[in-house]
Amino acid sequence: MKNGKFSYIDLFSGCGGLSEGFNQSGRFSGIAHVEWEKPMVETLRNRLFEKWNESQEAAFNRVVHFDIQRTSELLNGNWSDKSRTDFPNNSEIVKEFGLVGLVGAQEVDLVIGGPPCQAYSIAGRAQDKHSMKNDYRNYLFESYVKVVEAFRPRVFVFENVPGMLSAKPGDVLVTKRIFKAFTDVGYEIRSPKEMHKSVYSMDEFGVPQRRRRVILIGVSTESGLNVEDIYQCLDELKTEKIFDVKMAIGGLPPVREGVDSKLHNHRYRPSNERDKLIFKKWVSNNMNSWPTKKKIEYYNNLMGKESKHAKYRSLEWSKPSPTIVAHLQKDGLMFIHPDPNQARTITVKEAALLQSFPDDYRFLGSMGVCYKMIGNAVPPLFAAQLALAIENSINK
Repeated sequence: MKNGKFSYIDLFSGCGGLSEGFNQSGRFSGIAHVEWEKPMVETLRNRLFEKWNESQEAAFNRVVHFDIQRTSELLNGNWSDKSRTDFPNNSEIVKEFGLVGLVGAQEVDLVIGGPPCQAYSIAGRAQDKHSMKNDYRNYLFESYVKVVEAFRPRVFVFENVPGMLSAKPGDVLVTKRIFKAFTDVGYEIRSPKEMHKSVYSMDEFGVPQRRRRVILIGVSTESGLNVEDIYQCLDELKTEKIFDVKMAIGGLPPVREGVDSKLHNHRYRPSNERDKLIFKKWVSNNMNSWPTKKKIEYYNNLMGKESKHAKYRSLEWSKPSPTIVAHLQKDGLMFIHPDPNQARTITVKEAALLQSFPDDYRFLGSMGVCYKMIGNAVPPLFAAQLALAIENSINK
């Protein structure tokens, strides 16, 4: 523990969704956060300084900008010249002594994180001629396991998309690979046949978004903890109340072209005149209710295309948002704002609120990068309840 709080390391931390939730719980404190994309690193460092009372130096040290695939250097330091060149924006203690040096004599109670999901995503596999079987991201969990083995936390949390349950890199179910890897280093997790029970929808926990994710929880066989106790504690925190789009973003001021919003990250996303007319028509005529075939035909006739997918969708005030995705960095056609008079797609600020990020969370980087980091994040509201479930189980 650290200052009376359970300590954690966050891997693949992104802009800090999991870290934010665990910090919000008041019972967990981060020792290290590892991320390889610089805008996410800068955003999380800034958040730790602005919100969580870390000095700028401490925030800089704790958020490690590095490629986790170079696991030995990440853990033990003595970075090669290439690593120092590729990731210069780190403290000397990390470069020289790695996470081991950063953690020092502190006990690590928890490791949290989720490897990039693109290789496990069903949509991603459908678009790749090899079904992503050759994608290196299939095996990033191996680096996660090595960090768990090095620090021997009592608990780990491994988050990913439901498509992970059917992914077969090398023609072997990744769930079997993950199960074997963790059990080989002394951890109890649900078996591959039971992992389907680990799928949770974020709207069950008050997040204004329908977002299904696999939450794999593991406990050290030496900890005296029972993994099913943690899941039971998590299940007990579900709510029957549904939080919708209006509750999340209905109070924000309208955003219009050519008018600057005073709110950070709440800026108009440029659209051409054709799209603005489509957005207004789509919402005004409730075209979400059309059959999928009709939506596809509408797009193909409009654009002279032969797409097999519907390209437009609007949010609806009285429902939770559909899953906020990283694809928002490319376009927002599936995230049309529900006010037809604004005729636009959602802002970075709105995407963040639908992901349950606090109102004062500032995302740093280009608009596209901000959409990406938000779409890849774990909703902090869910993460806070996950932290509470783990604490409740430990206290039992």
